Amino acid sequence: MDKPITDTREKILATAEQLIYENGIHATGMDLLVKTSGVARKSIYRYFANKDDVAAAALNARDVRWMQWFRSECDKAESAQARIIGMFDVLKSWFVSDGFRGCAFINTAGEVGDAEDPIRQIAKLHKQKLLDYTFELTSQLAIDDPMGLARQLFVLIEGTITVARVMGDHSSLESAKEVAKLLLREAKRRSA
Repeated sequence: MDKPITDTREKILATAEQLIYENGIHATGMDLLVKTSGVARKSIYRYFANKDDVAAAALNARDVRWMQWFRSECDKAESAQARIIGMFDVLKSWFVSDGFRGCAFINTAGEVGDAEDPIRQIAKLHKQKLLDYTFELTSQLAIDDPMGLARQLFVLIEGTITVARVMGDHSSLESAKEVAKLLLREAKRRSA
């Protein structure tokens, strides 16, 4: 009996996530969610109080899934330095995938004006997790300021994602990778 409930909720969330990623939050109304998911409006409201609750839950699910994917792909490299440089190759595989529309969290945060809105808070949490992972990697290097390097790399990653989406320029990844190598060399030089 629990299985159909879970499946229905997951179907709603998967559909909402896809629609939000493709069209944005404001363009994803309940009518479109009902039509696309095939789930009755009444059933949707059984799980979620309103559209904002659906959007928040869908973005939370995307955060978990995206971070798991990103970490697992990056962690295939043997050393922290190789993982850091490999981040840009992992991003490239995402950029060239079908349906790439940039970062769902940057996109949705841009639709919401209030910094305290739950959608902005979810986006902020996602970005914090990405920074935390980057710091986890830089902390494994023999350098004096792993957080400083993590912040620089984080800005580089975020800029690369934005350039790929806005400019449609995936070659920026190669430039970003070269800058990351320079940052790593400089951090090691300062720590020597």
